[in-house]
Amino acid sequence: MEVTQVLLNAQSIDGTVRKNAEESLKQFQEQNLPGFLLSLSGELTNEEKPVETRKLAGLILKNALDAKEEHRKFELVQRWLSLDGNAKSQIKASLLTTLSSIVSDARSTASQAIAKVAGIELPQKQWPELIGSLLSNVNQQPAHAKQATLETLGYLCEEVPPNVIDQDQVNKILTAVVQGMSASEVNTDVRLAATRALYNAIGFAQANFINDMERDYLMRVVCEATLSPESRIRQAAFECLVSISSTYYEKLAAYIQDIFNITVKAVREDEEPVALQAIEFWSSICDEEIDILEEFGVDFTGDSDITCFYFIKQALPALVPMLLETLLKQEEDQDQDEGAWNIAMAGGTCLGLVARTVGDDIVPFVVPFIEENIQKPDWRQREAATYAFGSILEGPSPEKLIPLVNVALNFMLSALTKDPSSHVKDTTAWALGRIFEFLHGSAVGSTVITQENCQQLVTVLLQSMNDTPNVAEKACGALYFLAQGYEEVGPSSPLTPFFQEIVQSLLTVTHREDAGESRLRTAAYETLNEVVRCSTDETAPLVLQLVPVIMMELHNTLEGQNLSSDGREKQSELQGLLCGCLQVIIQKLGSSEPTKYVLMQFADQVMGLFLRVFACRSATVHEEAMLAIGALAYATGPDFAKYMPEFYRYLEMGLQNFEEYQVCAVTVGVVGDICRALEEKIVPYCDGIMTQLLKNLSSNQLNRSVKPPIFSCFGDIALAVGEYFEKYLMWAMSALQRAAELSTHVAGDDELTEYTNSLRNGILEAYSGIFQGFKSSAKTQLLIPYAPHILQFLDGIYMEKDMDDVVMKTAIGVLGDLADTLGSHAGSLIQQSLSSKDFLNECLSSEDLMIKESAEWAKLAISRAISV
Repeated sequence: MEVTQVLLNAQSIDGTVRKNAEESLKQFQEQNLPGFLLSLSGELTNEEKPVETRKLAGLILKNALDAKEEHRKFELVQRWLSLDGNAKSQIKASLLTTLSSIVSDARSTASQAIAKVAGIELPQKQWPELIGSLLSNVNQQPAHAKQATLETLGYLCEEVPPNVIDQDQVNKILTAVVQGMSASEVNTDVRLAATRALYNAIGFAQANFINDMERDYLMRVVCEATLSPESRIRQAAFECLVSISSTYYEKLAAYIQDIFNITVKAVREDEEPVALQAIEFWSSICDEEIDILEEFGVDFTGDSDITCFYFIKQALPALVPMLLETLLKQEEDQDQDEGAWNIAMAGGTCLGLVARTVGDDIVPFVVPFIEENIQKPDWRQREAATYAFGSILEGPSPEKLIPLVNVALNFMLSALTKDPSSHVKDTTAWALGRIFEFLHGSAVGSTVITQENCQQLVTVLLQSMNDTPNVAEKACGALYFLAQGYEEVGPSSPLTPFFQEIVQSLLTVTHREDAGESRLRTAAYETLNEVVRCSTDETAPLVLQLVPVIMMELHNTLEGQNLSSDGREKQSELQGLLCGCLQVIIQKLGSSEPTKYVLMQFADQVMGLFLRVFACRSATVHEEAMLAIGALAYATGPDFAKYMPEFYRYLEMGLQNFEEYQVCAVTVGVVGDICRALEEKIVPYCDGIMTQLLKNLSSNQLNRSVKPPIFSCFGDIALAVGEYFEKYLMWAMSALQRAAELSTHVAGDDELTEYTNSLRNGILEAYSGIFQGFKSSAKTQLLIPYAPHILQFLDGIYMEKDMDDVVMKTAIGVLGDLADTLGSHAGSLIQQSLSSKDFLNECLSSEDLMIKESAEWAKLAISRAISV
């Protein structure tokens, strides 16, 4: 197979030629992997071949070693590891040779491929000579090879976990990188590659950051690089500082003054990409201090592993003026562009983080800027003042902010309708939304909204919904938070008199010709949902009138035939929004008997619409329609059984959807809703559902986040069908046992601990449902053999001391369920268990009322079981 020609064809503008080439590459890969990879590495390293085929060969080679999906990645890694040793050595040798190629694309692709191989082999203790040979390359090669080698070291640090490389080699890598960064290095490309490599290597430098001399040296080199004449190097050096600030916050005190000086200079004078990273440094310090202060708790009773150095508080007098200056550097069209990010936005974001870090202390530094600029003729000054005001509304206390808001509110409302600049209107609507989000609602003692100004607020916001899409979208957002603040106001809401008008205005917005711009249509539906969700009984008749309106809208989306793919996507997005809206309406009306009765008259038609949406077969709709059906099932109760024959196949399709795992997770949740609605009427469908759920658990292709809800779902099914669950008991219990063993003795990062806790909670919810389901049946003895293992599991998680409150509540509940269902059979086992007593006592003295309540119930059940 002449691989060069096939690689050229794979980039042809002729679709057929391209498709055939891709097919033959795929075939080659499947039939003869070693030959395939060897010919790609041969192509990449061959200086006579065209640049574009070398680059593509390297990319295909790299992609044959890695994939985004976990199961696919695992497969590719195993394939590489089982390749013939000679083939692997040849491929690796070709890749290393390519690092000194004169073609930069070939070098760069080889760098990435080497790092992918290293990511597979180094953890397996293979290719031990790699780092040594890269380091010797750095010292004796022409500049272009030196650059490629440093780039490779950078990628390698990205691919390989820090614990895999021993400290001696880490020191050598850092030495090579720092030499490449130093001002004595004349070649810009080498310095840039070295600076980017350091960025990836920062996580490896723990031991070096503990050592004062080494740390001083590293910090000096990075700070010097921020002054390089080449802007890409300055940008990369600031990126290193950002990474250092979050990784080694507690080591920064000695350098913070110097860093402040260089960041100020960069923000004021440098090109935007550099200035953005300089601002990012301070945002990162805010993030660190917010985390530390949250762990301490307000009154320092909590504990944090790290001391807070209050860098932001000390820098306020100089930092805030610098950030306020950036707000005046807006771009003309930033409001229309969703992905816009520029120095003014970065400065405002950082100002918001500073406000959250220091609270009230920021206010006196910002108010003079607002007063000075808010009425200036230049729109930039008015917009910057408004942006500054909106940015500091989260963090300082209501006592400090409410007097300011009371002064500003009328001015803002008139700016929103009368300011000639669309920029100012956009930011004003956003700032109003922030006022309602943080300073309005039952949690805030005094409120900025009174009976007197409520009508004016609503009138102005509804008027702004006719403005340009970006302003209208922000006005919807403000109304969203206005409604949310009235969520728990009792029988009557100040918004009641305007309810009809608000709903009508929002529906009108969804029909605007330009509602596709600035997320306007989505924002209008989200706000409509919130207005409905937070409405009171007084407006229930009006919510009922909304049902046929939204049904009609959904019906209209089903009429469009032969749509283009773009049209199909838009149709599917609109169906998703409408199903979401119906879900909220169903939940609202289903929560009280009188309205539920009226709602049920629409149930057949609504369900019919949802089934037609499924028949359009698109994943996003699937998800929203599925959630809406869950809400309908919950409201309908046992009568929902009549929809099951037609709905069941879509339920099964959802459970089989591994690709879009969120859809799968949502469907698992809906199975739970249906179990609660149907109870024993779900029995005819249980075989299919349980088979699919067990299949999902044993699959390594399904994203792990779906597994905890599947276990909870076992509990929902057992609770619904009672002793009928006997036929699945053995399978379910053995799956639970395997997962329970995996979820104890887990040491890992925060993300893993969080997942482990959600897994434990799912397992415990399953046990709880199974015990409660069997409780009043004659077959409780079937559960006795599983009790010792369950108690062992409870011991295990208690001993590890890393469960969160949710797991604690579920776990103590399971201990109670076990005693309650098994009675005297459980009594002696509980008495023998290692930690039940300690665990119970700890829960009884918990400050969390939910845990305490569960524990008191469990104590009662256990004492009954023991006294029998």
